[in-house]
Amino acid sequence: MKYGEKEIAEFDVDKNLEIWENRHEKDYTIKITLPEFSCRCPRSGYPDFATIYVEYIPDKWVVELKALKLYINTFLNRYISHEDSANEIYDLLYSKLRPKWLKVTADFNPRGNVHTVIEIDSDKQKR
Repeated sequence: MKYGEKEIAEFDVDKNLEIWENRHEKDYTIKITLPEFSCRCPRSGYPDFATIYVEYIPDKWVVELKALKLYINTFLNRYISHEDSANEIYDLLYSKLRPKWLKVTADFNPRGNVHTVIEIDSDKQKR
């Protein structure tokens, strides 16, 4: 197993998703683009590819980028739907960071003449 495969295989989101203290009191937006997201269709096993956009206004915590990249790469061989993958990413980031605002957009590449975009915005959630 190559070192990158080993890092992904051994990644434990509870232990390895590093978050750092936000040392700034003012509101600012962090925008992260993850253009190489992939997972597998739970029905066919075909690969699905997407660009994941994460935008948030931090409160006390920010996510460390390499840890986020490794977490996103854990989806590579998972059989998971577009909706479930986007919601899992949103839920995890929201629970770990507790940001003032969070939006996750999963823009999946077209497959079979269907283009799917999943958007989850904390401003639109019932509390």
